[in-house]
Amino acid sequence: MASHIGKLPVAIPAGVEVSIEGQNFSVKGSKGSDSYTIPEGITAALEGSEVILTAADDERQTRAYHGLSRSIIASMVKGVHDGYTKTLDIIGTGYRAQMKGKGIEFSLGYSHTITVQPPEGIEFELPNANQVIVKGTDKQVVGQAAANIRKLRAPEPYKGKGIKYSDEHILRKAGKAGK
Repeated sequence: MASHIGKLPVAIPAGVEVSIEGQNFSVKGSKGSDSYTIPEGITAALEGSEVILTAADDERQTRAYHGLSRSIIASMVKGVHDGYTKTLDIIGTGYRAQMKGKGIEFSLGYSHTITVQPPEGIEFELPNANQVIVKGTDKQVVGQAAANIRKLRAPEPYKGKGIKYSDEHILRKAGKAGK
């Protein structure tokens, strides 16, 4: 019984260079480059314009690494070709963001402003004062940077004020019962 995800081939789009040297996998595209060390027991081979991963045995851990490695490699290929973005909305009276160099300065109802600097390989964009776009080639780093920004003022359930993902739905609670 092999990994269902692991045995799927990873298609390499035009303009993306892939190199496999032993357990080291590296990919280079128009948005940047990335590398990954494939776990022991998993081998990768380049066949035409696809990367095929095979597992050495049928152990539980090897099957898990098989699917994980395939998913990471597919994400890397997509990241260097298209890139990843996460959009955050800032909701609340007086809540806003503005660019400060490469970072962003947030006014979120606290007595002070909060400045966030982008991690390496991440870029911030502000289409307006109430929207932040996090861009990058690494899916995990983009998601973590967006989560760190959201954590500054997570949305509250009564009025929905705070920082939320643009595709997130906030479950609302009823406020105090009237007389």
